Amino acid sequence: MNTSWTWSFNRYDPKKERLVEALCTLGNGRFATRGAGPEATAGPVHYPGTYAAGCYDWLPTRVAGRQVGNEDLVNLPDWSRLRYRCVPDDGPQGDWLTPDHPTLRHCGTTLDLRDGVLTRRMLFQDGHGRRLGVTHTRLVHMGDPYLAAQRTTFRAYGWSGTIEAQAVLDGDVTNAGVERYRDLDGHHLTGHRTEVGADGVARLSCRTSTSRIGIGVAVRTTSSPLVPAAISCTPTGTVQSFRLPVSRGRSATVVKTAALYTALDRPWGDPLPRAVDHASHAASFAVLLASHRAAWARLWSQGELKVPGEAGRILRLHLFHVLQTLSPHTAELDAGVPARGLHGEAYRGHVFWDELFVLPYVTMQFPEVARSLLMYRHRRLPAARAAARHTGSRGAMFPWQSGSTGTEQTQTLHLNPRSGRWLPDHSYLQRHVGSAIAWNVWRYGQSTGDTAFVEGPGAELLLEIALHWGSVTTYDPDRERYRILAVVGPDEYHDAYPDAPGPGIDDNAYTNVTAAWTLARACELIDALPAARRGELAEQLGIDNGTLARWEDISRRMYVPFHAGVISQFEGYGDLAELDWKAYRDRYGDIRRLDRILESEGDTANRYQASKQADALMLGHLFRPADLRTLFARLGYHLDGHIWRTTVEYYLERTCHGSTLSSLVHGWVLAREKGADAWRFCEEALLSDVADVQGGTTGEGIHLGAMAGTLDLIERGVGGIEAGPDGLHVDPVLLREVPRCSFTLCCRGHRGIRVHLLPGRLGVRVPASALVSPLPVHLTGSRLVTVAAGEERWFRLTGD
Repeated sequence: MNTSWTWSFNRYDPKKERLVEALCTLGNGRFATRGAGPEATAGPVHYPGTYAAGCYDWLPTRVAGRQVGNEDLVNLPDWSRLRYRCVPDDGPQGDWLTPDHPTLRHCGTTLDLRDGVLTRRMLFQDGHGRRLGVTHTRLVHMGDPYLAAQRTTFRAYGWSGTIEAQAVLDGDVTNAGVERYRDLDGHHLTGHRTEVGADGVARLSCRTSTSRIGIGVAVRTTSSPLVPAAISCTPTGTVQSFRLPVSRGRSATVVKTAALYTALDRPWGDPLPRAVDHASHAASFAVLLASHRAAWARLWSQGELKVPGEAGRILRLHLFHVLQTLSPHTAELDAGVPARGLHGEAYRGHVFWDELFVLPYVTMQFPEVARSLLMYRHRRLPAARAAARHTGSRGAMFPWQSGSTGTEQTQTLHLNPRSGRWLPDHSYLQRHVGSAIAWNVWRYGQSTGDTAFVEGPGAELLLEIALHWGSVTTYDPDRERYRILAVVGPDEYHDAYPDAPGPGIDDNAYTNVTAAWTLARACELIDALPAARRGELAEQLGIDNGTLARWEDISRRMYVPFHAGVISQFEGYGDLAELDWKAYRDRYGDIRRLDRILESEGDTANRYQASKQADALMLGHLFRPADLRTLFARLGYHLDGHIWRTTVEYYLERTCHGSTLSSLVHGWVLAREKGADAWRFCEEALLSDVADVQGGTTGEGIHLGAMAGTLDLIERGVGGIEAGPDGLHVDPVLLREVPRCSFTLCCRGHRGIRVHLLPGRLGVRVPASALVSPLPVHLTGSRLVTVAAGEERWFRLTGD
């Protein structure tokens, strides 16, 4: 039964099993294991997978007559594998049992969000009426980031005999979880060495093929009743076999306790001995379960968001998966924000711009984690500088897809599954990722007051990105404005003009406006820095008065195209043909991937006013209406409420939502505008992974940006909560579907602040702390109130 803290899947459906496996992934921010049953092997139905944050490998493949290379988040050895079969006293031994065996009578899977525990219960019954109950309980330890454990209990009903169980440590795994990548080489593990020690601990070491990252996995397997194990080793794995007596009233249990280390861990050491020592000395399953629950309780107290009803239940699931990918353990790692979490192999585990949707929530709840994610970008500044130099520009040009080193990992070719053709991939031209990093740096500084970061690594990031924008912007004397040419905006459907000889479009409104914003913030930062630091950075980066004057001028005279009274997505968008939307919906039904449909017909989305996702409307996601008006006014453009509403309506009619982020952004924008359709888009964003609205993509990995974005949608978009240098700002736009909500957050040194929003009322509780200064709270209508540490106060949001 589903509750606010549990997600249950009460029947086994092979067609939906990949979705269940992704949604039931368990992780701790360092590594995660998909929710596949331990009986399962990789194939069309099941896909076991374990992934460690930042563990990438690069392999070449010959595709369509060309040698192409791809870097993947590596699928690591399967620690969870367990095979079993029945050997009745009065009959022959049975088959190895799996959920796909014809004797399965029931299969139920329950994900406990409060405790971070996955339980799978199955019942098998053979033709003689003999029944076997199997219960798997699994955890990936949130307190100890190197450990995972799994307990399997067997119960016999109506018979007695033996369970033959084989505990397998399987290193013969590949990256094969995404069908459209299967023509690419996925054999990332090599150099396997296997052994089962005298202590009964199975051990496996290997390394990644090209990056040569050492991996050590050790599994301690125990049984109850205690019986000796028969041991065998293969070149890529180990098998420990147990014969466990069972009868009515007498169950049997197998417990696997796994430790996973890689050469990426600090302090450095040989991963295998560390894994063996850790697994050997790990506590019992019951003790591990108790400490794991305690660790989750601390996380929930620090970052939970509460919303009533089904929306609140889904939001809690989203938060659960965000925390499993980006937990406090992540702060110790050199890892970015993988767009599909640690839940699967889609997008190859790469880091895109999704941190733009993830960091706002993480910054307000777990600022140390947000800082570490920004440091991932800072450590890759040398690669971003080299990329800029390669194009003849200055500063830092961050890649659209980043992995281990920070070099561009966007594939050169991508497969259209509908047509079977490999096509050039021009999405690397999405230079707006630099502005996303700059925005996150600025937001982090505003929210936390972390001057050490802002004046140190943050300043280097923001100023290097500004240097790049300043060097790639060209002046158009006819318009007397600055332009950015040959890029791709968030709407990836338009990567070139129709019949153009080369890729890229000009003056993408989102790219241009956010570049101008970045340059304005860079000028402000230079002025605010201490004199010594300002001089140091000016010398280091080559920033002189001429550079600053150019930044200031661009930030006020960047070109933004308009047509038909609305902001143009890019220059010439209004000249493209209109698509017959009804005809395509009637013909294909789901047209989210309109680009693939058109290409399979020999056409291209470049010819039409048809967008994959919110592009120009992304401006309404980043900036509140008043701030957007101010930003356009600085650029010399008039943007009133009517123009913006007309722009929103224009693109709503021309967007097919081929990205899970699209409905999120539309819901956010409409909520701020109090639009009638706001909740329809918010609801689609909430359901995007739960209902797998894109038809099979969630099974390849959840969409972390959409999940974290829904949390931010409620907290900042609907709740109107912002942490700023002058305290907490609250300006809610509560929707009828979200009549109340509450959050736990941090604001400039105050931790554990509890905010309650009710219709017309606001409650703020600030925990007692050594901070002597009260928390300033800015309410709707410019009212300023304060809440002292250890105090809870309630305020009216309307009236006197």
